[in-house]
Amino acid sequence: MSSNIFFSSTPHAPHRHLSGRDLSRPTTLPSILAKKRSLLPHWMALILTPVVFLLGHVAVPQELSLLSARHGWAHGRPGGLNLLGLILIGIGAAGLFWCARLHFVASRGSFEMERTQNYLVVRGPYQFTRNPMYLSGMVIWLGWVIFYGSVAVLVGFVVIWGSVALLVVPWEERKLEARFGEAYLRYKNSVPRWLGKWHPLRDHASWLHTKK
Repeated sequence: MSSNIFFSSTPHAPHRHLSGRDLSRPTTLPSILAKKRSLLPHWMALILTPVVFLLGHVAVPQELSLLSARHGWAHGRPGGLNLLGLILIGIGAAGLFWCARLHFVASRGSFEMERTQNYLVVRGPYQFTRNPMYLSGMVIWLGWVIFYGSVAVLVGFVVIWGSVALLVVPWEERKLEARFGEAYLRYKNSVPRWLGKWHPLRDHASWLHTKK
């Protein structure tokens, strides 16, 4: 998937134009190529997804918060302002699981064990940002920064965000461009990497295609 579940996305031979009915379907590579790749069945993904979420977005911030004072806390309990962070955590978690659901539907039974999948998701939050999973993950971490009032968690947030923004996302986009070609370039030119000026995704059928 375009973004790993820890934060959450991005998305030769002759091309086939998709019809209007096919717009809800993901772009896929030939089954012969899929057979050469390691596949993760849906049932296993259903088990691993909440485990990875709890480790990366709950356990890690909690452990980091022990490395510095928890500002706003008293007698081991968060203050009123700290509790506001739970709102962001809820929003981010909802965003992550929304994206995960779209990937489950698009993967058609199993996930490739690859950083870039054999489909391109352009529905839901992917219409407004190319990386909704990473954004959702960062919203969760920002929520923990507020909840714990911890400098250590803030440092972790900055380090992870910097790594994702400067290293991970550019690398993933190069992989997506190589795999999907013009289809991804059209999507990239229509939807911002994070948030910003947005152009409606029109005439999908003219640029979403399947490689044969």
